[in-house]
Parts: sequence; C-alpha cells; structure tokens
Amino acid sequence: MSSVVSVKEQMSNIIQDQPEDSSYEEILRELAFALMIDRGMADSRAGRTISHDEMKRRIAGWQA
Repeated sequence: MSSVVSVKEQMSNIIQDQPEDSSYEEILRELAFALMIDRGMADSRAGRTISHDEMKRRIAGWQA
C-alpha cells in the first residue's frame, strides 16, 4: 500500500478537520493555504529559494 495521499483524500481530510460551523469561505481559505504550503515545499525541494537577507531587501522595496 502506498503512503502517498491523493489530492482528493488530502482535500477531504482538510475539510473534515474544519469545525462544523465553518463557512464556505473559511474552508476555501484552508484549502488554498494547504496548496500554498505544498507549492512552497516543492519549491524548497527543487532549490527555488532565496536567502533571508534577500527577502528582507525585497520587502523593504515594497515599503518604499
């Protein structure tokens, strides 16, 4: 048996973990957050990262 969880199963688990009174928007936000985490982890594994100092420089540019 494979330990890889299908996308459908992962989404189902996220939805099941939400409180019963969660709104549609709250559930979508949680699903989107999980997707962002997955993409970030894939970027990290592929070496598509920047240093902390580079990120600080970029953020400082946003505030100008």
